[in-house]
Amino acid sequence: MRSTSQTSHSAGELFALVRDGKAHSRADLARMTGLSASTVALRVDALVASGYLEEVGQGESRGGRRPRALAVKAAGSVVAGVDLGERHATIVLLDRRGEIVGEAFENVSLLDGVEAVVTQVWASTRRLAEESGGMPLAGIAMSLPGPVDSRTTRLLSPTRMPGWNGVDVGEVLGAVTGLPFVIENDANAMAVGEYIERDAAFEQMVFVKAGSGIGCGIVVDGAVYRGFRGVAGDISHVALHDAPPVICSCGRAGCLDVVASGSAIVDALKEAGERIDNLDDVLALAENAHPRATALLREAGARTGEVLATIINFFNPQALVVGGRLATADAFVAGIRQALFTLCLPMSTDALQIEVSRAGALAGARGVGWELLETMLSPARIDAELRDAAPPAR
Repeated sequence: MRSTSQTSHSAGELFALVRDGKAHSRADLARMTGLSASTVALRVDALVASGYLEEVGQGESRGGRRPRALAVKAAGSVVAGVDLGERHATIVLLDRRGEIVGEAFENVSLLDGVEAVVTQVWASTRRLAEESGGMPLAGIAMSLPGPVDSRTTRLLSPTRMPGWNGVDVGEVLGAVTGLPFVIENDANAMAVGEYIERDAAFEQMVFVKAGSGIGCGIVVDGAVYRGFRGVAGDISHVALHDAPPVICSCGRAGCLDVVASGSAIVDALKEAGERIDNLDDVLALAENAHPRATALLREAGARTGEVLATIINFFNPQALVVGGRLATADAFVAGIRQALFTLCLPMSTDALQIEVSRAGALAGARGVGWELLETMLSPARIDAELRDAAPPAR
């Protein structure tokens, strides 16, 4: 999810061409960049010596001897991606190729406070790294269930996160771990995870995270669009004109979050006398054709679709992907579909692909880990490392 400069063709930029799958050999790099074979050889040799690339197997012959294939070297270190939820943390370890080499699920409580949660997650991450082969951790990334200021790593008025508002979570994460870090909103992270899972098939995509809360990540030309402060896609506080007058944490009534989220459905069923504890109980009722649970899920999907209709008409994406726990409920997804095809212009929906997430429960952790890899494996960073490692000129 980046653009590669085609001007200097530094070693870092050659690495990016291999990492993006655009080049598979030294000959490919020379042909694509116009650099001489000797210059390519010098830069590739430096990347191999530094552990960024390796030569494996045999590439495709274009006449003559078959070249050795170039690939990103996976071994050496891993990065951790953590998707933090209201009651859980999903942790994955990614190698340099972005492949998942370890995963774990941890029960947490945001009520314990920022430092306690970060410390608990860090202990679980180190334990997972040890259990997954003992490779060193090169960085850690965390997605949060609330708006994150893209200019800092500070949370902005999150819902259901008492004590976290205004906290610079990146500062805490960096202090606890001592590693490079990335902090991201969970819906954005899930959008990135879905983009990767689908091999960049959807360059213009709206990803809806529907679970205890509702959020939205937007992919434009293959990159996450965050807006000025990082709150683009935060649809949870859009007020619905005919919604019941339930007071939201923002102080207004009838926001999407309090009438259509998983937490809202749980509350509605409890008020109706159902003995349930959480969203999983709601989904279990719906799977057993419980009429009230099914109706509430469909209504929640329709209300979510009502908000999304404006986004679809305005943005005209290639795809709308629904993820999170509510995406596993057919009634919820059906409600979204019905609303979109009712409220959107035909030209916005006739080619729109409406799908359920393929990345599933690992979308957020994988996505935010990938964002960290993008930073750590950027051409500029690799070039700086190679310059620092080069012997001084005589």
